[in-house]
Amino acid sequence: MIEELKIKIECEDGFMLSGKLFKPKNISSSVMIAPATGITKKFYSAFANYLAEKGFATLTFDNRGIGESKGNSINSSNASLTNWGKLDMTAALECLKSEIPNSEYHLIGHSAGGQLVGLMKNAKEIKSMFNFGSSSGSLEYTKYPFKLKSFFWLNFYIPLSNLIFGHTKSQWVGMGEPLPKNVGKEFTKWCNGKGYVKVDLDTKIKEHLYNELSFNTLWVHAKDDEIANYENVKDMIRVHPNIKSTILTLSPKEYGFKDIGHMKFFSKRKKELWDLTIKWLNENK
Repeated sequence: MIEELKIKIECEDGFMLSGKLFKPKNISSSVMIAPATGITKKFYSAFANYLAEKGFATLTFDNRGIGESKGNSINSSNASLTNWGKLDMTAALECLKSEIPNSEYHLIGHSAGGQLVGLMKNAKEIKSMFNFGSSSGSLEYTKYPFKLKSFFWLNFYIPLSNLIFGHTKSQWVGMGEPLPKNVGKEFTKWCNGKGYVKVDLDTKIKEHLYNELSFNTLWVHAKDDEIANYENVKDMIRVHPNIKSTILTLSPKEYGFKDIGHMKFFSKRKKELWDLTIKWLNENK
């Protein structure tokens, strides 16, 4: 029997995030699922429940400005990629520690959720990290014709939407929830460079732990993921000079799937892939 608990997560600046804890009766260790850009915790519910069935207490949450953590107004939100890592992910781990004390804590990052780990003030308390679709997303390493689509999204659509609406209407182009403008701004800046967050490290972002983290990491991506391709995954790994990293490339055909892409690892229809996560967590207890 899995207990599902609605959780309020208080951040350092007093902002309250909406979370949900999937709590098994017998807990082997604990997991925090850090979401992709603009993706709500509901998207990960089936996956989180599956982890809990295997004995892992699992916390999902909405970043500030997103879903049930949207706040009063998206246009006045102080949400940014930097604050998602520094404030929100830090608070989520502290909440998990409070709810499930005396446990080991693992991070499962989807896209941005794995990219931002070095901004967490308590990232050294993570035992291991399993990422899916986490990469630098750099335009430099994307392939045509996707490169043209990405260039338009980053350099025309996001700035224009921010100018007209005060935030990014990402939902209009199938890119998840509307994004607070500073999320869009950093996303544009970082994906136009190399190493994603590395663009601002030690300049705009002076405090971080990217150089100090040394835990085991598995970087899973799909062959048909045009964002997190192999070169972009490697580009993101280079931001962490001391982590122990392994890249696993999934071929949809090998599993009998038509596609996996950037999102479908977490789909119930791709549940067969979830055993990769369980295997990793059990090996890194």
